[in-house]
Amino acid sequence: MADKPIVPEGGFWPAPEIPQPNIYPMEWRVETDKLAAIYEKSKRTVWNPADLPWDELRPEGFTPEQRLGIMYWFAVLANFDASGPAVFARATIHAFEQHEEDPVRKCFFSITRDEMNHEECCQRSIARIWPGGPLGWRPETDLEKAAHNNIGWLYHNGGRYWHGYSSAVRKYSLAVLFTSFMMGEMAASTLFRGMASGTRHPLFGEMFKRIGRDESRHLQICMTILENEWPGLTEDVKGQITKQLRAGFVFLSMILWEPPDGFWDLPPYFLANHRVLMDHARDAGLGVLSFGEQAENWRVAIARVRAIVERWGIEFPAIPELDISGVDVTGIEAEDIIPVF
Repeated sequence: MADKPIVPEGGFWPAPEIPQPNIYPMEWRVETDKLAAIYEKSKRTVWNPADLPWDELRPEGFTPEQRLGIMYWFAVLANFDASGPAVFARATIHAFEQHEEDPVRKCFFSITRDEMNHEECCQRSIARIWPGGPLGWRPETDLEKAAHNNIGWLYHNGGRYWHGYSSAVRKYSLAVLFTSFMMGEMAASTLFRGMASGTRHPLFGEMFKRIGRDESRHLQICMTILENEWPGLTEDVKGQITKQLRAGFVFLSMILWEPPDGFWDLPPYFLANHRVLMDHARDAGLGVLSFGEQAENWRVAIARVRAIVERWGIEFPAIPELDISGVDVTGIEAEDIIPVF
């Protein structure tokens, strides 16, 4: 027979209050059934990048310039997708510390897992097509030197926004964070759908289709959370969201279009060489959209985001690069960028 519990005279001592923010006390509160359902769906649709037909990606089937172009495109993508696991892992920890409902934390985790898959696709593509890439190789030709140098400058900027994000994640509310995430997921889902249908290589077609499906689910998560967060926003938070929408455009245009002036710290020759290298990736059949197609892709994504945020009384920023009118937002700094993709 089990011993009886000890009951101290005067009753049990209350446990000390736990300093916050903290992941304790543990709890599994569910307020949004739709988010819980999306998380369950994410488990059923999980995939393994290693199962893609990598043997079909034969380097000898491309010219050296085409291989370099493909490597360069994935190196650019990696500035976004390779940061994804760390970005959302930190956001997951933040959600635990803030005691967000259980489905929010789990959905953050599911995005972290998906982004690790996307990073692995960058890693495997580069390793197969250009061993040593993105930067662990010695360039010989002028084109190779241009690619190597551009990637170095690109990752310099990645380091700037990572420091900004690390300090900002505690500063912004979920409404601001997820508006930024929504901007990225909306654009990414349209980008990868376009590339999946445009590529001439079956491996990349399957890869982009799966990544695009993930991004569409991430967009579902964003929209569901924002439906809970947007009602009752203060004017100050609405202003933060407007600025973050502009910051998202500035940041994401490096992969979705071309980097606009202002935020990006780049040498004067960067963009010209970027265009040459992207042309080689396009010539290789990767499925890279043309300049005009990229601009239209952005316009479509931005129009969808604008329609959503304006329903909640949030002003949309001007995007003069795409002839889109709105509120003038200037002075975007590294700490204003919430990295998303």
